Order: sequence, then structure tokens, then C-alpha cells
Amino acid sequence: MSKIRVLTVFGTRPEAIKMAPLVKEFEKHNDIFKSIVCVSAQHRQMLDQVLKLFDIKPDFDLNIMKPNQDLWTITAEVLMLIKDVIEECKPDIVLVHGDTTTSMAAALSAFYARVPVGHVEAGLRTFDKYYPFPEEINRVFADAVCTYHFAPTDTSVENLIKSAIPQTHIYKTGNTVIDALLHTVENNSADLSYIGLNPALKTILLTSHRRENFGEPIRNICHAILELVEKNKDIQVVYPVHLNPNVQQPVHEILGGKERIHLIEPMEYAPFSTLMKQAHIILTDSGGVQEEAPSLGKPVLVLRSTTERPEAVEYGTVKLVGTDKNRIVEETQKLLDDEAEYKKMSESINPYGDGLASKRIAEIIKKEFETKLNQE
Repeated sequence: MSKIRVLTVFGTRPEAIKMAPLVKEFEKHNDIFKSIVCVSAQHRQMLDQVLKLFDIKPDFDLNIMKPNQDLWTITAEVLMLIKDVIEECKPDIVLVHGDTTTSMAAALSAFYARVPVGHVEAGLRTFDKYYPFPEEINRVFADAVCTYHFAPTDTSVENLIKSAIPQTHIYKTGNTVIDALLHTVENNSADLSYIGLNPALKTILLTSHRRENFGEPIRNICHAILELVEKNKDIQVVYPVHLNPNVQQPVHEILGGKERIHLIEPMEYAPFSTLMKQAHIILTDSGGVQEEAPSLGKPVLVLRSTTERPEAVEYGTVKLVGTDKNRIVEETQKLLDDEAEYKKMSESINPYGDGLASKRIAEIIKKEFETKLNQE
């Protein structure tokens, strides 16, 4: 039987983290799969960090990132350039991930070429097309044109069924981000001494960078952090600050130079994973962190009013607190003061997976295409 030609496409750091273990799984079984990797480099520097960490060398690098790029430019470039990649490498299946503009445009390009598309992390929904924007429509669109839907949880499976996706091509696999996290934590122990943390203090890790939190919401978050540090002399805060000026300006204005608040540059994945492991509590508006931190036994307070990842809320590993200053302070203080509440969140089961999602996806693709190729 010929090898199954799998073209994996991604362009941002979060996509790379979640697709890296899948690429490595295909490489382990190179007698079955011909793995072809294409990166759009929608995010250049942060993407390259992950490629280096997982030792992935793309076969195609579209290198589309430009200053002040917008959604129209990204969509048009990925759509056309993926057409050229598909014509050159002739894949049996194209894999995209999640909800980025790269994923949406790559899925459409493969659909136009009549190549089957597999959507990794399919079925996530907020059911509000403008929140998060443009991610909600990106993932809905990708699900609509894909043939194979690799859903991480029962809820995402149900969302796909409600969207009239044929159940025969919906597969519950777990989330590949857990594969990446467990591999990274096990094989890397980053030196965080440069941050200057006091080991005698409890560390609160904060990440906030989503565009819906620009403006007043991020200022509220910063004022909440300021109040928490003033109230609690036994805590310290680490905030890897996104490079976007909409984040940098208010964060440094409100929190810059404050005692026990460490504003640092964005971190590579390995040291960030180490920092998550060392943290006592995590406050975040990131989707990936909501999935990862519970596997490390860390309570997560989500700085958003809705989430496309409701499973962890239901299981009790994360809690939605929004961006109201008083609510953030109240819920964080509760975890600092109430040992039972902290234990309940930190010991809850992570619904997002067991670290074997990539293996399951590879096995599904092998089964699907072995049958078709043997018939030929």
C-alpha cells in the first residue's frame, strides 16, 4: 500500500503547540504516513519557537506575516498559496486546527481542490459569531467544509451533531494540547531564575491578550491585580505581557514598577509550561491555558464572560469570572483563603484528555485511508 500523504497546515503558536505532537506521531510511523508540514507563519517569531522546541522542519513555509496585516490579507494569501502547495504535494488529506484564519482559509483551499480535510479540535462553539471574533466563524466554517472532525470532548461532539455534521465522521479524541503539555513538562525543566521570583511566596500567573479585552476590560484586570497584591503580602504575580500595544500600554501604566508584580516578555512554550507548573493560581483569557492548567492541578479563573470550552467549568477545574474588577478580586481571594475551595478546583478531573489524542487521530486516519487505498 502507498503511504498516506498527510498535509498538516498551521500558522500560529497555539496551533503549532497543538499540531506538533500529531506531526511527531506521523513521523514515528513513517512506514504508513508521508508527513508534509506547511506553515503560513501568520505569527512568525512565536511560531518558530515552537517549531524549534519540537524539532519540526516545515516542508513549505509561506512566510505571510507582514506589518499591520489584516484578516483580508491573511485569508487571501493562505487561500491562494495553499492551492499551490496542494498541487505540488498532492495530499490524501489536509489537516487544520481550531479557529485561526490560517485554518479557515486552508480548509477552504483544500475543499476547492476536492481534497478531504480533517479538523483537529472540531466542534468548539460560543454560538455568538462576534465572540470571539473572528474565531467563532473560522471554526464553524472549517467544520462545514471538513470531512473528518476530531472533537476533543463530548460537548464538542454534541455541537457538531447539532450542526448537522454526519456522525459517521465525528471522532472524540481528546485534545492534542494535553499531549504537547505532558511531553514538554516531562522533557524540559526551564530555568526561571531571571524572573526573580521569591520561592516563599505564592505565585499567581496572569495572561491576558485577547482583543475583546482591549481597553477598559484589561484596565479592570490590572486594577484587580493591584488590589490583590496590596491585600496579600504572601503573593507575587507574573504577567508575560503580549507585545500588542493595546496590551503593553495599559499594563505598564498601571502595573509597571509595582512591588511583587513581574511584567516579563512573552515566554516560549517550555518555560511557560514550567511556570504554569510552579504557579499557585492562574488567571487567563487564553483558550489553551484553560485546557492545559487543570492537567497540572492548577485552579484557573477565566477572564472572559463566555467560553467555547465549557467542559472544564462543568467539571469545576475552571471558573468564569469575566473582567469586573471586584469579581476578579473576590474569586481570587476565595482561592487564597479557602483551602477546601482550592482543593476542589485543583483536584478535579481534566476533561480535555489523557495525552493520547494524537495517537487516536493517526489511527483513525490510517483506518480510513487503508480501506480506500486497498480498494484501489
